[in-house]
Amino acid sequence: MSQPIDPAVITGYHAHVYYDVAATRGQAEAVRAGIAAGGFEARLGSWHDEAVGPHTVAMYQVAFPVAEFARLVPWLALNRRGLSVLVHPETGDDYTDHSRFALWLGPPLPLDLSRLKRGRFAAPSP
Repeated sequence: MSQPIDPAVITGYHAHVYYDVAATRGQAEAVRAGIAAGGFEARLGSWHDEAVGPHTVAMYQVAFPVAEFARLVPWLALNRRGLSVLVHPETGDDYTDHSRFALWLGPPLPLDLSRLKRGRFAAPSP
C-alpha cells in the first residue's frame, strides 16, 4: 500500500465543460453564463470547438482555486445541463491529474492521455 498523498500538493483545479458544437453548444453557453453570474472566483478559458490537448471533443476550461471547490463543483453537478464535465486537481502531474485524480460529472469521455507528461504520481509506462 502506498503512502497517502497530502492534499496540500493541490494548487488549484480545472473543470473542462464538454459540448457538441452543433447540438449542445447552447447548453455550454448557459453553463458558462451561470458560472460568470454566480460570483465564483474562477477564470473562464477560451472556447475550443475542436479537439485540443488530451481533450477529444469540444470544450472550455474553468480554472479555480482550491478554496472555491466546495462552491463551484456542487454548482456544476446541479447545473451542468446534461453535459459531461471533467474536474481535476492541479498537482504538477498532468497525466495523473487527468486520469487517476479526475472526477467526472456526467458520463466520462475519452481522453488522449498520450499527450500529457507523466509526473511524480504517475505509474511507470508499461
